[in-house]
Amino acid sequence: MSVIKLTDLDLKGKRVLIRADLNVPVKDGKVTSDARISASLPTFNRCLKAGAKVMVMSHLGRPTEGEYSEENSLKPVADDLSKKLGRPVRLVKDWINGGFDVAAGELVLLENVRFNKGEKKNVDETAKKYAALCDVFVMDAFGTAHRAEGSTHGVAKFAPVACAGILLTEELEALTKALLDPKRPMVAIVGGSKVSTKLTVLESLSEKVDQLVVGGGIANTFLAASGKKIGKSLAEADLIPTAKMLMEKMSKRGATIPIAVDVVVGKKFDANEKAVLKDSGSVADDDMIFDIGPKSAQQLADIIMKAGTVVWNGPVGVFEFDQFGAGTRTIADAIAKTKAFTLAGGGDTIAAIQKYGIYDKVSYISTAGGAFLEFLEGKKLPAVAMLEERAKK
Repeated sequence: MSVIKLTDLDLKGKRVLIRADLNVPVKDGKVTSDARISASLPTFNRCLKAGAKVMVMSHLGRPTEGEYSEENSLKPVADDLSKKLGRPVRLVKDWINGGFDVAAGELVLLENVRFNKGEKKNVDETAKKYAALCDVFVMDAFGTAHRAEGSTHGVAKFAPVACAGILLTEELEALTKALLDPKRPMVAIVGGSKVSTKLTVLESLSEKVDQLVVGGGIANTFLAASGKKIGKSLAEADLIPTAKMLMEKMSKRGATIPIAVDVVVGKKFDANEKAVLKDSGSVADDDMIFDIGPKSAQQLADIIMKAGTVVWNGPVGVFEFDQFGAGTRTIADAIAKTKAFTLAGGGDTIAAIQKYGIYDKVSYISTAGGAFLEFLEGKKLPAVAMLEERAKK
């Protein structure tokens, strides 16, 4: 991956425009989870220390394009950032045509890029206006690298110099290490409610990994494919043949998709529902599977402990309800203890990592959901492809 890195450039006195991913949850005008802001700080601090004139842009929420709305304003982010940097952070409202000054060693936050017409459709005219603001464009928003938009892709085409920020560089290096040159055995854990939303990921991983662990609703479809009754559990009957095909394809090359031997069931999806442990062969017609049982969880933990690389995307049960969280907890504990290189990504996965307190025990936690999955699928991320293109010039 040959891109220009921010760390290779002299930024003194330069106008530096950074596309960060500061799309964080906000409630009552306050940021409620600051993980993405914290992840962006190394890039911001690097530019400030170098004496650059720093402008940061990001999207927040899904406003109507071209229209300002207070609920999607980056004001709460500016306040949070100001505390973290220990200095005032101005929020610049109408910035697309310039007309504002930034001092060397100052950082300003530019209002939500999605308030600008032409942002989503990556219109050249909009992207050229972004590019005119800077001497150096820094793409540091891995979470939006899979989208070709004005602030992620178009601006990189027209800016005098386009480079990768510290966070983007780290993300790409961690993903490349885990997927393109993994230590074996390689294990992927893919959870989620539907096979259909993760089908391309499952197909791609089925060719790369030694063991493919499926969890959640996805696992129910595979259980059904292996001939087990799953009662009223969430599953996709039309994808049972696909699940069978993936299992056969992997077993032909000596790889496996482990199938649960015991499960935890309930009668309805409810926080107070009683958890009942059953063998996977004795699920009743009115049962719903909400977690894997302790024997299955231990089998998966053993697999993780012997692995060289583990990629984790998605919990294996309804871990939000404690009585259906034991399977995900066992996996989290094994990921914390294994000597393997561990890479985790996706919102639900990060929520599980936080719930079970293993944040500092995972080798690398990706800040992204969609981009992480597309990388796992082997897709080229448009924003990264543009940085590679610019590095050749």
